[in-house]
Amino acid sequence: MSDWLVSLEGTDAGRQLALILALSAAFLHALFGALQKGRHDPWLSRGAIDLSYGLIAAPFALFVVPKPEPHMWPIFAVVFLIHVGYKLAQSYTYALGSYTVVYPVVRGTGPLFTVIGAGLLFGEHFTSVQWVGVATLVAGIFALAVYNLRHWQMGRDQLEPALAMAVVTGLFVAAYTTYDAYGIRATANPFTFLAWFFFIDGFFMPIIAGLRWWNMTDRPALAPLMGRGVLGAFVAYFSFGSIMLATRLDNVGEAAVLRETSTVFAALIGWLVLKEKVGPRRLTMMALIAAGAVIVEMGA
Repeated sequence: MSDWLVSLEGTDAGRQLALILALSAAFLHALFGALQKGRHDPWLSRGAIDLSYGLIAAPFALFVVPKPEPHMWPIFAVVFLIHVGYKLAQSYTYALGSYTVVYPVVRGTGPLFTVIGAGLLFGEHFTSVQWVGVATLVAGIFALAVYNLRHWQMGRDQLEPALAMAVVTGLFVAAYTTYDAYGIRATANPFTFLAWFFFIDGFFMPIIAGLRWWNMTDRPALAPLMGRGVLGAFVAYFSFGSIMLATRLDNVGEAAVLRETSTVFAALIGWLVLKEKVGPRRLTMMALIAAGAVIVEMGA
């Protein structure tokens, strides 16, 4: 399968597949965020997810995919450090603010800096129409953030620090999207990068989550927590795997922008599953975000 995927790089078929993968990643990433932000402590949820996907990925990394080339080990080290920073920032963000409020800011900060980073690292260039699409998408996302800042009533005392942490998390999103795209392009077999990424990435958060669980006065039951972790692991495989393969098949910036339609899916999940209120003004802003992604794709 890896040979087939590599053969599609730079082709029209590869571009179409990258589009499908990026939109699939958008939905799955919103679902992943909801799993972490759900009824369990977000630190514990993330630890359970990372432990699950690290253990499941281990036999594939060690015995199935080709071994990473020597030059990949420094790349994996940097990838690991970026993702540690991202997950710490993300956990603080979800602990401080409601999912519907903070998620759009996290995702909105990322695409602009990812597009800039992809231009510097990969020499990608957006057309003027695509820049209009980026501006439309980012404007929709940050209009949503401003609206939330003015009108959200739940946890008002923590809203400003929650939004500040969301911006920091978004910067980490841009960093890992750009650098991970560099990593998956640096190895001959893209599945080598994915298998070893999940194996290595599964080491850090379970330790933090385990210490947090042990020091809790009222410890949650482990069985439902690990059930959420296993479910989240499979969502992570398809979400992260889809966007990484999309960045290998097509432009990193375009894939990153398309993934930010996850904000629309997040609003629907927050409304339907987490029972968070989403009014017509927020829905209008979601439509603006989706329109921006469509403009980026049409302007390519």
